[in-house]
Amino acid sequence: MKRALSIALGAAAAVAVIFGGAQAQQKTISIGTGGTGGVYYPMGGGLANVLSKSIPGLQATAEVTGGSVDNLKLIGAGRSELGFSMVDAALDAEKGKGKFSGSPVPVRTLMVLYPNQMHVVTIEGTGINTMADLKGKRVSTGSGGSATEVMAFRVIEAAGLDKDKDMTRERLGVAESVNAIKDKKIDAFFWVGGLPTAAVTDLGATPGVKLKLVDHGDLAKKMNEKYGNLYASSTIKAGTYPGQTTDNVNTVVWNILVANANMPDQMAYDIVKTVIDKKADLVAVHGEAKNFSVENQVKDYSPIPWHPGAVKYFKEKGAKM
Repeated sequence: MKRALSIALGAAAAVAVIFGGAQAQQKTISIGTGGTGGVYYPMGGGLANVLSKSIPGLQATAEVTGGSVDNLKLIGAGRSELGFSMVDAALDAEKGKGKFSGSPVPVRTLMVLYPNQMHVVTIEGTGINTMADLKGKRVSTGSGGSATEVMAFRVIEAAGLDKDKDMTRERLGVAESVNAIKDKKIDAFFWVGGLPTAAVTDLGATPGVKLKLVDHGDLAKKMNEKYGNLYASSTIKAGTYPGQTTDNVNTVVWNILVANANMPDQMAYDIVKTVIDKKADLVAVHGEAKNFSVENQVKDYSPIPWHPGAVKYFKEKGAKM
């Protein structure tokens, strides 16, 4: 009887070890994205899906956040393992400047994603045709936890305007900005994101509203003189959005996927490998995923230190890093 009980207890212990080990191998990670009206959020949902399906023992979830700044702070605090960010916000985080003053984040680049397009959005009837026309207007510069706000301040500064004195400033995400401009609570808003951004498409498709995008691509040179070679002039082609009848000459900055420096090398390797392997699945979520390529993994596109696990994979694939 005692011998039978001993065997039973031993078997139970063995089962517990087996299942305990399996549970220990299961890893849950959080992906910091952005607001629901932008590109980061659906892209993050697609990324969570492919990672969960493709990497054994990994369960990923996408979290709604204010955007790049929030994502970087979450990674620094150990509350998120992955995040989307613009390189200008990530560089501030790595150096402990701007919104990260005195609190540098050990952030690492996993991969370059796609160029983020700055939209300066207004509608007919506001009297806004140029950047100078923003003076005296009600303007949203993006939510407080976003890189939209970081870049908007730099665009405004380069245009010779004072963000605090020359406009009545709101801090709204893109979806909230669209609702506010429809309700005539603001006259214009800044948004930096992929093409097309769903919320801006919604604004352009609204009956009785004529969408206008304000040119500002000439400001990239002045921005780079102060903040480093982070920005470039680009064009949002006519027809990108409903009612957009002319090209918009704007500014762009690269988006990157980031992690904490303490992420294990193998996990970083597996994540970037999965993104490249499952690119078609991500393109189905949003067209900007077409830019997820080995060829775009250029160190000049991201001044933030790269994670060695990611570098190992991309070098194996022939990236010139």
